[in-house]
Amino acid sequence: MRRQLVTNRRQLLQGLGAGFGWLAAAGLAQAEALRDNPLAPRAPHFAPRAKRVIFLFMHGGPSQIDTFDYKPLLARDDGKPLPFEKPRIQFAQTGNLMRSPWEFAQHGESGAWVSALFPHVAKKVDDLCFVKSLHGTNEAHGGALLALHTGSATFVRPSMGAWIVYGLGSENQNLPGFVTLCPTLGHGGVNNWSSAFLPGIYQGTPIGNASVPAKEAKLSHLTNPEFERDFQRAQLELVRALDAPHLAARPGDDALEARIASWELAFRMQSEAPGVMDLTRESEETHKLYGIDDPITENFGRQCLLARRMSEAGVRFVQCTHSYKWDQHDKLREGHGKNALEVDKPIAGLLTDLKARGLLEDTLVLWSGEFGRTPTVQGAIGPDAGRDHNPHGFTVWMAGGGVKAGSSFGATDDYGFYAAQDKVHLHDLHATILALLGLDHEKLTYRYAGRDFRLTDVEGRVVRELFA
Repeated sequence: MRRQLVTNRRQLLQGLGAGFGWLAAAGLAQAEALRDNPLAPRAPHFAPRAKRVIFLFMHGGPSQIDTFDYKPLLARDDGKPLPFEKPRIQFAQTGNLMRSPWEFAQHGESGAWVSALFPHVAKKVDDLCFVKSLHGTNEAHGGALLALHTGSATFVRPSMGAWIVYGLGSENQNLPGFVTLCPTLGHGGVNNWSSAFLPGIYQGTPIGNASVPAKEAKLSHLTNPEFERDFQRAQLELVRALDAPHLAARPGDDALEARIASWELAFRMQSEAPGVMDLTRESEETHKLYGIDDPITENFGRQCLLARRMSEAGVRFVQCTHSYKWDQHDKLREGHGKNALEVDKPIAGLLTDLKARGLLEDTLVLWSGEFGRTPTVQGAIGPDAGRDHNPHGFTVWMAGGGVKAGSSFGATDDYGFYAAQDKVHLHDLHATILALLGLDHEKLTYRYAGRDFRLTDVEGRVVRELFA
C-alpha cells in the first residue's frame, strides 16, 4: 500500500510538472498570438455584464444641483451663508448659497428628480443608474480631466479606454478598439486618451477634435485612390519584411511593435471604416431621433449616432465629448441652458436607439463631467451669477451594461457641496466600470519601470450596489 502511495505521488508530481509545462506553453502561445494581433479579443477575468462602453463626457463641469441632484433646502436658504465650512483649498472664492434657476420634477416609475434642463433625458430615468456621491481631489480642469480619464491627476498614465482594450482586445479587427470623437486638445489633451506606457496600439484613435464640427471630423488618408488594394498589400509586406530584422534586434520594443500593428490596422480599416462613418446610411427617422435635423443638436447628435454605429460594429470603447462648454463661472442660466439644449435630445436618442436594437443590455453608457459645481454663488448676484468648480461631491449616471436601472446611489449634503452618504471616489468608479466588463481592477496590471501599474493605482473598490 505504501509502495502504491509513493508511485501515485510520483505520478502526481510528474503530471503536475507536465501540467505546468503545458500552462507555460499555452501562456507563451497566447503571448505570441497577442504579439501578432494585439487587438485580438481576450477572455475577461469573470463573466461580464457589459461588452463595450460609450462615454458621454461633458467637458467643463456640469452643475449637479442644477441637473440631477435636487436640493430643496438650497431653494429655501437662497442668499444665506453656507452653514458649514467650505473646502480648505478652493479654485476661487464664492459667496452665499444660490438656488437653482431651474425647477425640478419627478419622472418615471423610479420618481427620479430631474431639472427642466433635461426634458428628454428625464423620460429615460427608468433606464438610468445615478451615482450622486462621486468625489475627486482636484479643483482644476487639467488635473480633474486626467483623474477622470486616467486615474491620476499628476502623472502620465494610460487612459481608461486604453486599459479596457488592453484587457479585452477588440471585437472588430478592422476598426480601432478605442475611438474618441471630437476630443478636447486642452486640459491634458492627448494624455486623456493616450496609452502612456501601454503598447501604443491601445491608445485612442481621435476623429476630429473639439474645434472641428462633427460633420467635418474624419479619419485622414482612409482611402488611397492611387493604388489598388493588392498593390498596397505588397507595399505593406515589403515594409514588414524590412522591419523584421529591426524587431528581432529589439525584442520587447513596444513602440516598434505598435507602429507595425498600426500600419496593419490602417490597411484593414479601408474595408470597413468608411461604411461605419457614413451616416447617410441611416434613415431620416433616425437622424431626427438624434437631433441631426436641428442645427442646435446636430453636432452632438452626430457624435452620438457615430458612437452607436461604432459600438454596433465592435469598437470596444467610444467617447463623445461636448467640449469645452460647461464651465459657467458666470452666466450659469445662459450657459447651462444652451449646453443642455445641445445634448439633451441626442443623449435620449442614443439611449432609445440602443435599447430598440438590443444593444443597451450589454453596452455601458457613462455620462460625466470632470467635477461638479458649488452651491454657493460666484460673481455678481443676479442673471449673470455663476458657480465655481467642485470636485467634492457631484453626480454621474450610467445606463445599460448590467447596472441597476431606475436607481440612485449615494448622496451629497443638504446643499450639494460634499459627498456625504455612500461616497464613491473616482477610483471606485473605475473599479466598478472594469468589473462590469468582467475585469478585476487589481489583476488588470502592466509592469513598467519595475512596478505593476493599474488604472486604480493602489485604491478602488467595486460598488456592487450599482449592479442589477
